[in-house]
Amino acid sequence: MIPTVYSAEVTAARESGKAIVALESTIITHGMPYPQNVEVARQVEGDIREAGAVPATIAVMDGTLYIGLEDDQLTALAQSKNVAKLSRADMAVCIATGGTGATTVAATMIAAQMAGIHVFATGGIGGVHKGAEDSFDISADLMELSQTAVTVVAAGAKAILDVAKTLEVLETQGVPVITYGQDAFPAFWSRGSTLKSPLRMDDPAQIARAHLTRAAMGLPGGQLIANPIPEEDEISSEVMLPVIATALGDADKAGILGKSVTPYLLQRIFELTEGRSLTANIALVRNNARLASKIALELQAQG
Repeated sequence: MIPTVYSAEVTAARESGKAIVALESTIITHGMPYPQNVEVARQVEGDIREAGAVPATIAVMDGTLYIGLEDDQLTALAQSKNVAKLSRADMAVCIATGGTGATTVAATMIAAQMAGIHVFATGGIGGVHKGAEDSFDISADLMELSQTAVTVVAAGAKAILDVAKTLEVLETQGVPVITYGQDAFPAFWSRGSTLKSPLRMDDPAQIARAHLTRAAMGLPGGQLIANPIPEEDEISSEVMLPVIATALGDADKAGILGKSVTPYLLQRIFELTEGRSLTANIALVRNNARLASKIALELQAQG
């Protein structure tokens, strides 16, 4: 048996059949400093509650998988040092060795499916890194979407990635990529991009119905819902593209590889934008949490 603990709020929601939205924990441990990280985590959880659903922040602490964190646990995790960044490859090892780790998109999807949670809100998914034709650096998030039946709401793929190749891999893996409310695939900090979204839906009820239809057809995997950042919070592509190019060049010069690439780039972009990228990141995560809650409520109503 996997040592698993549900928060009191999530336990009550499971017993009453209330809609639940999963949240990752790497945004807390690897996304921003304390105390801002715990403040943002509480804001996002509050957005979900306001929308009528229940938040379930997922993490591994001392070898136990937590589905939903109590407030003191959230605070403790936000202040923890040397927390592992967990994906499919190392999640079981962390639990087996009594470790502590924050869940990425892939690991959160695995835990959510284990807990019977069908919707997950995050910032942006991982994907194909630039230069992957040489490095083979492709996030496990893409394969997870192809096999784990969770609807993931994100502001697209992180714009530091090769987004065109990311979309190609998702298509090959049979993952529905649905942009909410527009035809262009969003570019994380920016609403639009030059890439057309493979699919578009304008109604959370339709998104929920598509999730249930895939299950009824016996199709494996989840859905990626690309939710554009609100217009008032975005940073235009014209501003971001040169910043991203500079950060990528700096990472290359510094020899940054593997799991260290994304945190390095996000920190460098934060510095180059004088904090604007983080402000936009917080806004898009909260926006995704609100949409995910609507989808979760529709799944509850239709299921």
